[in-house]
Amino acid sequence: MELKRKNVDMTVGNPIKVIVLFTLPLLLGNLFQQLYNIIDSIVVGNFVGDEALAAVSSSGSLINLLIGLVQGITVGAGIVIAQYYGAHDVKKMRSTIHTTIIFALILGAILTVTGYFLSQELLILMNTDESVLPLSTKYFKTYFLGCVFTLMYNAGSSIFRAVGDSKRPLYFLIISSIFNVLCDLLFVGVFKWGVIGAGVATIVAQAISMILTFYKLFKDKTEYQVKFKELKIDFESLKKIIAYGLPTGIQNSIISLSNVFVQSNINSFGPIAQAGCGAYSKIEGFATLPSGSFSMALSTYVGQNIGANKTKRALRGGMLGLLLSMLVTEILGCILFIFAPYLIGMFSDTKEVMDVGTRQAHIIVLFYFLLAFSHGMSGILRGAGYSKTPMFTMIICWVVVRITLIPVALSIPGWNNLQTIFWFYPFTWSLSFIVLSIMFIFVYNKKVKNDIISIAF
Repeated sequence: MELKRKNVDMTVGNPIKVIVLFTLPLLLGNLFQQLYNIIDSIVVGNFVGDEALAAVSSSGSLINLLIGLVQGITVGAGIVIAQYYGAHDVKKMRSTIHTTIIFALILGAILTVTGYFLSQELLILMNTDESVLPLSTKYFKTYFLGCVFTLMYNAGSSIFRAVGDSKRPLYFLIISSIFNVLCDLLFVGVFKWGVIGAGVATIVAQAISMILTFYKLFKDKTEYQVKFKELKIDFESLKKIIAYGLPTGIQNSIISLSNVFVQSNINSFGPIAQAGCGAYSKIEGFATLPSGSFSMALSTYVGQNIGANKTKRALRGGMLGLLLSMLVTEILGCILFIFAPYLIGMFSDTKEVMDVGTRQAHIIVLFYFLLAFSHGMSGILRGAGYSKTPMFTMIICWVVVRITLIPVALSIPGWNNLQTIFWFYPFTWSLSFIVLSIMFIFVYNKKVKNDIISIAF
């Protein structure tokens, strides 16, 4: 049977229209993924209590730290696949796809074992309050029993997105989100399993999304169809996947390490601070979804056009997509500024918890456009093959600066409070805005401009 090429070719058509149409399913997919994360906190906070909410919230940064590295590998794989797809090199594309699946399975298994057996020690290193440590450990261990499903889903969805199909990952997430909500209400609300119930509900949802993703990858007769007989590691493809994905993974992991460090400072202010900041982080996850979605879309767009040797088109569409991402994200930030008290109140009706979350929102949200720029520019640079540039930028601006200066700031008389920690987010976003702008100008002058001139002549 003839293989079909039926997905979005981002090397043709109006750039901004192509990017927006590709981004919308990504945005909705991320919305549903964020939804079933936030449902855990809402159900736990209302059915179990503030300590359980703090336990679930305090685990978030550590979970992101451990899965960030391996998820970066799937992002890198998606960029390689997108470039081969744009160049119509089916043989190399297929070998990269099958290598990605096997590699993700291995990494997922390693991550499951690591996260489960080191959970309590890692939470202690984060200064997790003793009153919530047992609950945090239970949730953490339960969550990581299913993280191989998360990694495999991300590998499969990166394949769909690389070939221009951002709709199917959306459909699968909608279905899994519905199951997550139902399981949360059943396991936590009816069976009274507490934080373990929230973790089990997440595992069920992740497993469903993975099964649906790979069912379609194996079943559909397309040029990217997965076949058992081709599931092996091609070391040439693996080398390129790592070259593109490892910097992204290191960036994700180290940024999460920075957040773990920040969370440890927040934890030192007690369970109320943990619960309030945890509630805000869930709301922030919704408001910043456009920046992450546009970043993924821009990586695919730029990757396909670079693969097709359309550098000028890659640049024009990338800049338009970046500006749109900043605009949409900042609008949502303004809305969050206004409605923060009511949104934080969904998680807890404790006044002190609501005050902490609202205070954090009012300090941070008006600077979301800086965050959107950093994510969008990182996506553009990764799609063009410059994955190390955003990695080093984020390490310096978001990690080194935070880890170095936050303790110094907290030691200053009058500054030993949560507001000091909150202000470091817009401060470090501003630094990355400046550095990435300078690096883009450098890359443009050294590489992009020359490519456009050579194509023109």
